[in-house]
Amino acid sequence: MSGSRLRTLSVLTVVVLVGGFALAAFVAPLDADQGFRQKIFYLHVPLAIVALIAFIHGGWHAAQYLRKGDALEDLKSYTAIHMGLILGVAALATGMIWAKTSWGVWWEWGEKTLVSFLIIFLLYCTYQPLRFSIEDPERQARYASVFGVAAGVFTPLCFLVVRLSPSTLIHPRTLDNADNLPGGMRWAFLVCIIGVALLYVTLWQFEMTHKHARAQVRALRRKLGGDEAVRARTAAPELPLR
Repeated sequence: MSGSRLRTLSVLTVVVLVGGFALAAFVAPLDADQGFRQKIFYLHVPLAIVALIAFIHGGWHAAQYLRKGDALEDLKSYTAIHMGLILGVAALATGMIWAKTSWGVWWEWGEKTLVSFLIIFLLYCTYQPLRFSIEDPERQARYASVFGVAAGVFTPLCFLVVRLSPSTLIHPRTLDNADNLPGGMRWAFLVCIIGVALLYVTLWQFEMTHKHARAQVRALRRKLGGDEAVRARTAAPELPLR
């Protein structure tokens, strides 16, 4: 992505995020049970949703790499999973804060929604150690892509099983029914989730641009090094014959 388009995307992301959080803080009504502490919902839930989407996004590009063998697809997959892990850390942190204020504990191991997200997050935490334990670039990309595809399929299946579980959950299910997000709550949440999605896209584009620039610099250095070696050989004085 060009510099001007990336700047435009960055500005749009900031505007939507600030607007969404402003709606959440000043327009959305207070929750009847939790009061103001429920406002963290407008950050925590979008972070969790977009983190899962990032993992699936990484799995899609991993599948494209296995199909086409294009190294760019492997880089896109790696970057998506990297961003997903960052958003996942933020989702877990905000979720723990919400749990402490609402339930009085930082974590509830009996809550399947929380544990399933943690399992997915820990699964992806093994991605980079697995990837960089392989030195050969081609094998590294191939093994990482197989992991990305398998984990990308596991992610939605894991949450589908939890959603279909008949057990009682204490974690709020605000998206199961439109009545759970009345009026201003719904609009504030939609703007916030769009803002976090734009944040993911912006960070993904920044990292892709950064890695592309580094690759170009390395290629230029190799070319300059080769040119200097050629000039050194051609400029070297001939030794007298004996």
